[in-house]
Amino acid sequence: MIGYMLIIGVATIAGMVISGRLKGKFKRYSQVPLSSGQSGAEVARDMLHHYGIRDVTIKEGRGFLTDHYNPLKKTISLSPEVYRGRNVAAAAVAAHECGHAVQHAQAYQMLKVRSALVPAVQASSRIQQLLFMGFLVGMGAQAGMLGNLFMILLVATFGIAALFALITLPVEFDASRRALVWLDNTGTTRGMEYDGAKDALWWAAMTYVAGALSALAMFLYFLLAFMGND
Repeated sequence: MIGYMLIIGVATIAGMVISGRLKGKFKRYSQVPLSSGQSGAEVARDMLHHYGIRDVTIKEGRGFLTDHYNPLKKTISLSPEVYRGRNVAAAAVAAHECGHAVQHAQAYQMLKVRSALVPAVQASSRIQQLLFMGFLVGMGAQAGMLGNLFMILLVATFGIAALFALITLPVEFDASRRALVWLDNTGTTRGMEYDGAKDALWWAAMTYVAGALSALAMFLYFLLAFMGND
């Protein structure tokens, strides 16, 4: 379990560093006014209109950097700082979430694959909770078929989590690419504003990269542990 705890520790530290960097970038570009004077909500509305998407609702959410697109409800939830903000950071985040809506409208294949995996990921998470409860009471340490079953389930559930995290990467990078192309082509961001939006979205993407590497490391750890006991 030392290896497991080491992976958790490294992943936690890396996540904290990247998250802190992202918050710093958001704060920095939140102080750079958008020359067009638009709010994040207005940027989102214009981008959706540009792509002819009229069945997606834009709403103000709660919390900090909680922005997301819900493909089931077809809603874009923007945190208050993004929804109301008239700055480069707000424009970048709003356009990124619209990028997901565009992916959905255009049936982007990787988004369809990720959405299809959601039920499996949710089930895997519940199974992992039960497995770790079993380890706490010593069931997972037993030899024989029961111990092998525990390891197989751990490998399978962490494998699903790693697959989901890896598939998420092209989805997030593509949404940012779509956002930046639109921001540039429409003149919503100009010159240094565009550079700031690109920088902010790059650090946002790094949070997903760190998560994917962590999930992959966990999967490989349990896979190698299982193969070593085989």
